[in-house]
Amino acid sequence: MWGITGMIGLGAVLAYGFLGGAGTPPAGTITTGEAGVAQQGQKESKEELKRRLTPMQYRVTQESATEPAGSGEYWMNHEAGIYVDVVDGRLLFTSKDKFDSDCGWPSFDKPADPGAVAERKDASYGMVRTEIRSSGADSHLGHVFNDGPTATGLRYCINSAALRFIPVAKMEQEGYGQYLPIFGLAARGAVSPKTEVATFAGGCFWGVEELFAHQPGVVKTVVGYTGGRTANPTYQQVCTHTTGHAEAIEITFDPAKTSFETLVTYFFHVHDPTTVDRQGPDQGDQYRSAIFYHSPEQKAVAEKVKASIAATGYYKAPIVTLIVPAGPFYRAEEYHQEYLAKNPGGYTCPTHYYRKF
Repeated sequence: MWGITGMIGLGAVLAYGFLGGAGTPPAGTITTGEAGVAQQGQKESKEELKRRLTPMQYRVTQESATEPAGSGEYWMNHEAGIYVDVVDGRLLFTSKDKFDSDCGWPSFDKPADPGAVAERKDASYGMVRTEIRSSGADSHLGHVFNDGPTATGLRYCINSAALRFIPVAKMEQEGYGQYLPIFGLAARGAVSPKTEVATFAGGCFWGVEELFAHQPGVVKTVVGYTGGRTANPTYQQVCTHTTGHAEAIEITFDPAKTSFETLVTYFFHVHDPTTVDRQGPDQGDQYRSAIFYHSPEQKAVAEKVKASIAATGYYKAPIVTLIVPAGPFYRAEEYHQEYLAKNPGGYTCPTHYYRKF
């Protein structure tokens, strides 16, 4: 049954093409470092991805192919849940924004977070379209068209092979419990309404935790791993730089005694935000500088503070701190918790000290 959406779908089939995805895909995998492993912002090696993904998932996400219309697993999926990038597991879309377009591919009227996807002009196959790629893993997802039936007027036409669906019932189990409020449910491990959470990555988490643990208003600190694609990683796995995770600190604070802005400002004072994937002698993507925001308000504050710190001119090199959505946070092994409190005189990265400016 076609109807209006069927006509939209038919036009999309003709424009989208059964065989063609985006035009020439980006340059191939780049690996660096001693072990030649993927760094933050770069893909796993082709061999790793081919082992982990199905042939169709690999062709779609890495070679910008298009799955045949009507063949995808999620085209007619109506279950409540979230859709994450099949490559790195980051949230892309939710069932709340999905609609039936009869075009043969899953359709959404908007992404879960505008920052989760990136647009790129695609002039392949004799037409001009807007390709959609994931911001995190740079996976080809599909295309966006200006013929959507909802208020946004948009139709994100996405390949099922680029997605992994997680039903609401399994979100907590798979580490996505913080997104349950989207469906009117309490977040897993939600803190008291009187406290809030901030998550930062600024190099070796031992020193970062020690610096924040004694700040006014900080209720609790936990060190762990976040921002990557491997569930429940070990420290040894993170050190191989193949998980995509950063060493990070999750701070529970009392907003009546301190503010997120105060904590972000302090963060920029106690580490070097100008080095990519590095703090002092510690090198690799696990040591990147990042702020993982938990709300649009936190994102706005982080961006404002980053700009104001840059404007001071204290740091002569550009500030490279990433401001990205918070994802699953995996608590590190117990011996890492409060490490310097348990081991006075233990290793502290030389960039971890308070700078007055």
